[in-house]
Amino acid sequence: MKRRAILMLTALAMTVSITACGSKNTDETAADSTEVAMTEAGTEETETESEEVLPEGMYRSELTNELIDESLKNQRPIAVMVDNESIALPHYGLSQADVVYEMMNSTLNGRITRFMVLVKDWENIKQLGSIRSVRPTNILIASEWNAVICHDGGPFYIDEYMADPSVDNFSGTFSRVDNGKSREYTEYILPGDLDKNFENSGVSKEYTSYYEGPHYQFASESNPVDLSSASDAIDANTVDLPFPHNGSYLEYNADDQLYYYSEYGKAHVDPGNDNKQLCFKNLLIQSCGYTQYDEHGYLIFDCVSQGGGYYVTNGKAIPVTWKKEKMTSPTRYYDAAGNEIKINTGKTYVGFVPVDDWLDLVIE
Repeated sequence: MKRRAILMLTALAMTVSITACGSKNTDETAADSTEVAMTEAGTEETETESEEVLPEGMYRSELTNELIDESLKNQRPIAVMVDNESIALPHYGLSQADVVYEMMNSTLNGRITRFMVLVKDWENIKQLGSIRSVRPTNILIASEWNAVICHDGGPFYIDEYMADPSVDNFSGTFSRVDNGKSREYTEYILPGDLDKNFENSGVSKEYTSYYEGPHYQFASESNPVDLSSASDAIDANTVDLPFPHNGSYLEYNADDQLYYYSEYGKAHVDPGNDNKQLCFKNLLIQSCGYTQYDEHGYLIFDCVSQGGGYYVTNGKAIPVTWKKEKMTSPTRYYDAAGNEIKINTGKTYVGFVPVDDWLDLVIE
């Protein structure tokens, strides 16, 4: 029998020490870094990790913690809006994205969702899309990564957010691919498109002064996060999201310890990457309120706020709380004791679940 994953948001939020939010150990170059944690018994537990020696010319990506070329270290990621209507399938390039957000795009049409995908090494994009319009929530989230938004227009509700000096974007300036579909499903990022956009716009390829630093805290690959010992952990072999239009769900594969994404009743595959199925090491599921703008279903999520959710990895899930202080601030995630969580090396899926659908989330 399916077990509904019901998070007691108010009670959990009260356990989080808000004054401790946003703290981060940035001393990554010390020969020996010491971390002090409190055990459930209330005693101090000390772990010592020696400095990692990286291969020459490589560094660990701030998006995934994977080793990538050091030349990319200061390069801003892009945040690409991708249509998620069934007619837009198959998507190209999503399996090569670093972080994928999925959220309700409209309260109409069965609360259809849209993707926003973050890509650090965008020079290697062969084809990504199809590209569609952006919403205010996406701008607020892209800003916390200092990412350049790639989209094709949007409702006038985006105007005040686009005007913020922290925001850079490219709109409707990408290639058209004759895929036999109507025009709104034919725009993709192809090789050379982004170089041309940067050259013609003067937008910085490198992080700007609005970048507040690394986003997630990662566990070392030699000592990955294991949630099985957490007292509040639950099994998470399937995560069934309450997105009625496309029926998103993720299934855990114990062999490679990854979560595989499906929607519309079938595996989500990428023809631009040998038909590989979209998969993730980490899942962050956020309960989030929203405000509907009008009768057309346009909305904004209350993402500059705080709330509850789950962190999921390696077949287990723990309840978390999240907090985002302002437009450019990274969203931070905390366990029941109020400690900022670490996540595992790899790609991350972030799902925004409307608070009025939260009780329909199933994790089992």
